[in-house]
Amino acid sequence: MSTTERREVVVIGGGAMGSATAWQLARRGRDVLLLERFEPGHVQGASHGASRNFNQAYSHPDYVSLLVEALPLWRDLEAATGSTLLDTTGIANHGANPAFDAVHAALAAAGIPAEFLPVEEAERRWPGIRFDSRVLFTEQSGRLHADRSVAALQSDAAANGAEVRHGARVTALTVVGDDEVRVDVEGRDGAYQVTARRVVVTAGAWTGKLLAGVATHPTLVVTQEQPAHFRVRDESIVWPGFNHAPAAGNPDYDYWYSGVYGMFTPGEGVKAGWHGVGPVVDPDARSFAPEPVQLAALQRYAAEWLPGVDPDAFAPISCTYTTTPDSNFVLDRTGPVVIGAGFSGQGFKFTPVVGRILADAVDGLPTPAIFSLGAPRLAAS
Repeated sequence: MSTTERREVVVIGGGAMGSATAWQLARRGRDVLLLERFEPGHVQGASHGASRNFNQAYSHPDYVSLLVEALPLWRDLEAATGSTLLDTTGIANHGANPAFDAVHAALAAAGIPAEFLPVEEAERRWPGIRFDSRVLFTEQSGRLHADRSVAALQSDAAANGAEVRHGARVTALTVVGDDEVRVDVEGRDGAYQVTARRVVVTAGAWTGKLLAGVATHPTLVVTQEQPAHFRVRDESIVWPGFNHAPAAGNPDYDYWYSGVYGMFTPGEGVKAGWHGVGPVVDPDARSFAPEPVQLAALQRYAAEWLPGVDPDAFAPISCTYTTTPDSNFVLDRTGPVVIGAGFSGQGFKFTPVVGRILADAVDGLPTPAIFSLGAPRLAAS
């Protein structure tokens, strides 16, 4: 390998979003190099594991439009690679969420199936879950296989001409001009440089470190999230994905850290977790050990709300969230640098659409205003 290379586009970060961006660019015939610091199948970031909810319970028009685009793109990727990535198990949303009526109306307007079910009907269909309110069920929602999705994106990107390079840690970015960025890389065989007309930064928890002194962006908070897989008591039970919102002011929910999400992961059990409340971490100095008080509260949740699992038989999981002040993504370009960041624990379902948006930004097209670098970022209430 030469010590200096010239490429049209370099994508930094080979998790879901970077892989999707390289996939979209390669399909457009762009010369693209994807750099990933870790080896395939690593567990350091936010894109590993076997399950993510493909949750369609959104009311904001920008997110609903992403949902409409995402489903056929996932099916397109499956067809191109012969992979099974999305299982439409449906998702049951319940609890004290005041947005349910708005979500139902927005999905109906977009042609996405959604229906309300009474508690009795929901518990008849899914006896592994205890419900405390009417249920908003979205039948086209489901479970995405995270590891398999990243591998499929990289495979089809390479099939369309992209170069995917693992073991390539970017140590510095330098903007040389309007159409030139220098990328310093520590690779398997030593250090080298790549210059590119455009660079896409999709580095997850490392985004802030990489862009320091390069680009101004909204605050990105990195947390170590700690869901767990609970053993299923009865293998014959059917499981949808689920989202459960607590009732404010009700002491029965006082031990909750946030709403709860979950899904059945074949071969591993029922995954359940708090959302975005893990300890703040440096991604280069993570313990990967669960915080015991949060874990105990999650076990209590499983005991009270998931009668289909054994709350004392579980395997903790560790991943990262990189969250913006309002939980909206950052998808924008500043000079020759395109940024995809801040997916705030809700991005995976939108992966192929995010890749399309970031590829558009490389090509000089605007990104949705809600995701721009200049968007007002009010802290979520």
